[in-house]
Amino acid sequence: MRSKTNFRVSFFLKKTKLLKSGEASVSMRITVDGQRVENNIRKSILPNLWDQSKERAKGTSKTAVDLNRFIEEARIKIHQIITELQQNGEEITPAVVQQRFYGIGQVRKQERTILQVIQEHNEEAEKLIGKDFVKITVRRYESMKRYLCEMIKEKYDVPDLPLSDFTGEVIRAYEVYLKTEKDLCQNTLIRYMKALKKITNRCIANDWIHKDPFAGIKFREEPTDPEFLTIEEVNRIYECDPGSKRLEVVRDMFLMSAFTGLAFTDVSQLTEEHIVTDNEGNKWIRKPRQKTRQMSNIPLLDIPLEIIEKYRGDKKAAKKGVLLPIPSNQVMNRYLKEIATICKIDKYLTTHVARHTYATVCLSQGVSLKNVSKMLGHASVKMTERYARVLDSSILRDMNSIRDTMNLGKPKKQKVKEESDKEAI
Repeated sequence: MRSKTNFRVSFFLKKTKLLKSGEASVSMRITVDGQRVENNIRKSILPNLWDQSKERAKGTSKTAVDLNRFIEEARIKIHQIITELQQNGEEITPAVVQQRFYGIGQVRKQERTILQVIQEHNEEAEKLIGKDFVKITVRRYESMKRYLCEMIKEKYDVPDLPLSDFTGEVIRAYEVYLKTEKDLCQNTLIRYMKALKKITNRCIANDWIHKDPFAGIKFREEPTDPEFLTIEEVNRIYECDPGSKRLEVVRDMFLMSAFTGLAFTDVSQLTEEHIVTDNEGNKWIRKPRQKTRQMSNIPLLDIPLEIIEKYRGDKKAAKKGVLLPIPSNQVMNRYLKEIATICKIDKYLTTHVARHTYATVCLSQGVSLKNVSKMLGHASVKMTERYARVLDSSILRDMNSIRDTMNLGKPKKQKVKEESDKEAI
């Protein structure tokens, strides 16, 4: 047995950085032979309810009772750990004691951590870009991991959490963090939560965790109003003179999407094999969407056919093995601002506005929701319904069809004209 080890366990508040609730995190300091480690015990309390001289919470509230019970049990457990280490002749350091206290290095030695699992997933996703993932989706997973890492460090004062500690409480704390610290809107927040849920589903499928941390947690997506252009605005872009070759290419690529409904990624990956001709000589785009793998079936109108022929044989496109010399999404969106200014369009143009425009105009002109869904490559009609907005033009068209019926007690124009024609005869 080793010689007697001097150790002390103390608890204190971190008052320099209060939580949003006004509470201060409680930290535990383990000192062994003059060396020490500190860590957040993942509990907090209002500063005026803490007695530092006694290292205890004041009062008899549930929070105070639970915290004091934890402190007492922690002191006893650490004393037992050090006694066991001494009896086994093992190394005794603050770090070793801390690891044993949290079960790291023993029962949970092989347990995975949440950030570790996310990193493994993201590395796989990076390799599958262009097959099962697109770049923007992989970037979302990376941002989700980065924000979660920041939240864990700030709230729990640890670099990572074992999967057994990744509970619904942590997820709700992450939601609050994204809303308050990152100022994310509800729908953007939901995208991060869906990405995180995919990770936890992976953990459940691999039997790394046995209880779904998302159980009982639901998120409500807020209705959106995607930006789109009118036919008149699209025509303005088509007829405008951009003034430079780079803007001309950006204009043409935007129009290609606006007249096919293809997302930016799908336009940039368009190849000759995606252009097919049916038995009647009509040309179609038949291409599985990169995002959903759903097949898009799109009749090619004159303008997209014109654009394809215009860039046939383009060296940049040929080098990439595609039909069109489309720049990166960032470049497209940057130059579309210039296009909007030149064409006097007071809307925030992005590559996705073109897709919204195609869907909205098709629906407003009477194309069925089912057919628009098929052309867009949506997995279900429900995804297409958000584009089914009511435009003034469609209202006027529908009301004109019942104009005569609604003109009660008034002579119908067509009938009056017919009677005047008879009199003339």
